Amino acid sequence: MSKPIYIVDGARTPFLKARNRPGPFAASDLATDAGRALLLRQPFAPTDLDEVILGCAAPSVDEVNIGRVVALRMGCGHKVPGWTVMRNCASGMQALDSAMDSMRTGRSHLVLAGGVDALSRAPLLFSDAMVTWLANWYAAKSLGRRAALLAKFRPNYLAPVIGLMKGLTDPVVGLLMGQTAENLAYRFGISRAEMDSYAAQSHARVLAAQRDGHFAKEIVPLIDRTGYVYPADDGVREDSTPANLAKLKPFFDRKYGNVTAGNSSQVTDGAAWLLLATEEALAHFHLTPKGRIVDSQWAALDPAQMGLGPVYAVTPLMTRNNLDLADIDAWEINEAFAAQVLACLAAWQDDAFCRDELGLPGALGVIEDAKLNVDGGAIALGHPVGASGARIVLHLLNTLERQGGQRGIAAICIGGGQGGAMLVERVTAGGA
Repeated sequence: MSKPIYIVDGARTPFLKARNRPGPFAASDLATDAGRALLLRQPFAPTDLDEVILGCAAPSVDEVNIGRVVALRMGCGHKVPGWTVMRNCASGMQALDSAMDSMRTGRSHLVLAGGVDALSRAPLLFSDAMVTWLANWYAAKSLGRRAALLAKFRPNYLAPVIGLMKGLTDPVVGLLMGQTAENLAYRFGISRAEMDSYAAQSHARVLAAQRDGHFAKEIVPLIDRTGYVYPADDGVREDSTPANLAKLKPFFDRKYGNVTAGNSSQVTDGAAWLLLATEEALAHFHLTPKGRIVDSQWAALDPAQMGLGPVYAVTPLMTRNNLDLADIDAWEINEAFAAQVLACLAAWQDDAFCRDELGLPGALGVIEDAKLNVDGGAIALGHPVGASGARIVLHLLNTLERQGGQRGIAAICIGGGQGGAMLVERVTAGGA
């Protein structure tokens, strides 16, 4: 990890809340628009890139290898390789990590890496029964055979299978992601009031950040085919107060649960990119870096406890770099669920957990609230699964720059029982 990898610039789309119908932009539209705007402000041509790497958890069937599709649409030319990575919720972070691997081996020096998903366009599927019936129908050669099939047809064959719900269900343990959050809430004694309070804070912080222009630096407005402009993240709500959130019914465990739509991340469409460069690329293209990715870490755990992924990834990352909590100026922990973030904080404060699970002598300690997700997170912004890992790294760097901080950590939990984390340092004009 000794070869420095610099972050030169970054951009993202507004995160657009899914509203029970296909959104105005396909995933490739989102990634293309954000990437094109980012490349247009650089002193090099898109064809000068060595690679384009895009994370995507749910590409549509007409966007296979969406990384290559978007690279071509952005004008990178036929000779710039474009490829796609998938590590579920951390696909955007995986794209950054994959770029770092290519750059540290000398294969690449200038890479555009990021993530995207248009979850509003997750498909509705036919059931196996309907597919089998259709297969028999098309195979039938006689009117008599087709008449017999019509007699066997049942209206419930037409009931759609919601692709998004299948994608959010762990196939090994059979739990929806929200049910794994319920597991953590029970394990660490996190109350419904605590979840709703955290969710309300996320909305309040996003609203404050929008008023203060904290997202303006990273967001590229979108324009749809009718000319309508989408200038900002549109999932945040001023009425998401603890009192109003308390009125919502549990969604994942309707009888005993406390995880609701209001204290969970939103289903969202969005894309985020970062431009990465080696020292050679900085010199060749006369680029000024904003920061550098110092180190990264992946971890795995029980899928039924997947929300603790940041704990298992961050801890060895800090240990390897001889860091204490006090050394970190800003944190971005992706808000899949309020219960999940609160459980991570509780785990780091638990002596027994840190000894038994993390091999530490005792509790790691407390992350200051003033350093964690200072501009809100996915509960208010949304969680386009493939994009979130890149977004939190981009916003972390912008937060460090705005606050004058030096060092930050971005971390994310990953469906399937994994965690990812990145250590980022700001680079000042003097090179520190």
